Amino acid sequence: MKKHFIDFNEMSISEWNRMYALCEDIIEHSERYKRVCEGKILATPFFEPSTRTFFSFQSAMIRLGGNYIEFSDYNTSSVSKGENLKDTIKTIANYADIIAMRHPVEGAAFAAGLYSKIPVINAGDGGHLHPTQTLTDLVTIRREKGALNGFKIGVCGDLLNGRTVHSLLKA
Repeated sequence: MKKHFIDFNEMSISEWNRMYALCEDIIEHSERYKRVCEGKILATPFFEPSTRTFFSFQSAMIRLGGNYIEFSDYNTSSVSKGENLKDTIKTIANYADIIAMRHPVEGAAFAAGLYSKIPVINAGDGGHLHPTQTLTDLVTIRREKGALNGFKIGVCGDLLNGRTVHSLLKA
């Protein structure tokens, strides 16, 4: 059964606790996970520029024993000839086991999830959301502070268009 990761708030508290426990175990016992994605392929269609997120997904997949296929410049794909998101995602889903997608349009990751027969991870959609960054932020806060409640957290930067801020504030 496919399970997308589009919006952090779609996770229940019990799912978050399981995800956090898994993150902790991976951090503490990384050697256990060196082959967990062996034989799996991650597709990283990034429709807008990224350095950290793009490489973080690809390096994570390699560290987990899997492989990746990519396009970081949509001009090298059929999108440049007018292919729509639905057809692009359906095509990618035939070659990969999971998709981590970055797109400049808000809601594009949600739409990709509707079209995809494989799980889709939202790696940032416009100024909307960036749930994987939120996961990283919350894991870091919990590791450093021991909890996620009872704190006042200040945020700064581009609060109108900052997808990382929007995700964190929703969480």
